[in-house]
Amino acid sequence: MKTTFLTAQRNSRFFKVTRQTSLLLAALVLAGCPSGNQTPEPTPPAANAGTKVVIRGSNTIGEELAPALIAEFKKDHAKTEFNLETKGTSYGMGSLMGGQCDIAGASREPLKEELEVAKFRGVELNDYVIGAYSVAVVVNAANAVGDLSREQVQGIFTGAITNWKDVGGADAPITIHIRDEISGTYLGFKELAMGNKPYGPAPQTHTSYGAIAQAVAKDANGIGYTSVSTPATVGVKMVKIGGLEPGNQTVNAGQYPYARVLHLYTNKAGETAVTQEFIKFVLSKPGQEVLTKAGFTPKS
Repeated sequence: MKTTFLTAQRNSRFFKVTRQTSLLLAALVLAGCPSGNQTPEPTPPAANAGTKVVIRGSNTIGEELAPALIAEFKKDHAKTEFNLETKGTSYGMGSLMGGQCDIAGASREPLKEELEVAKFRGVELNDYVIGAYSVAVVVNAANAVGDLSREQVQGIFTGAITNWKDVGGADAPITIHIRDEISGTYLGFKELAMGNKPYGPAPQTHTSYGAIAQAVAKDANGIGYTSVSTPATVGVKMVKIGGLEPGNQTVNAGQYPYARVLHLYTNKAGETAVTQEFIKFVLSKPGQEVLTKAGFTPKS
């Protein structure tokens, strides 16, 4: 790459992008550019055999959901190989732009800068919405509190609010039940409900949504979180958030605040038959059942 080209481009809006993701993608674009002012070649399709699917991207999708979907798919497609690596949505989008994967799993829509890179690289994105990651706040069924504001939820889980009387309940200390730190849900709830602030002191940690629900059922002063799709547990109730019921309807309508739509993105020009077959399965009734069992909200 000629120095004159870099100098000429340095002040362009493209190179003013400050987000780490966009800088990474900009570097990807520059690495693929010919010298001078020639038009860059389009990103090639991922070079995979017809029985292999490479997936990169979102931890939310990759931690539990993608392995479950792959395992179910392989029951009828035993010869299909999968290569799954999840380091975040940005990583997946960058890999897709560079022709390094077939599918980019994402827990958000593309950033404006990512769309600019896609256009620059000649990548036309296919967007497949597969469902949503959603979290419901749960309390003991005997708790008088049935509706909390987003500010109250944040205050409770960060430790700023420590007594139920401060949110319309009894005069009793609040006990917090959360997922263990190695869980993606531990971070997911922080992002959705806590503004990425740290959890309050001495929360009780659990290895699954079911374990949280069971603990709250036994704890009159407990509060925790589960998936909106988690089966009902005796002794536990989901609370409304700002008057909104947690459920598939409010999540899919984009109303419920603690939810994040999940996408599978592909390069339209590079979709292989096996990639299309896998995505078709994810969107099918059996695929959506896997999604529900994994604690996610199905598409419809």
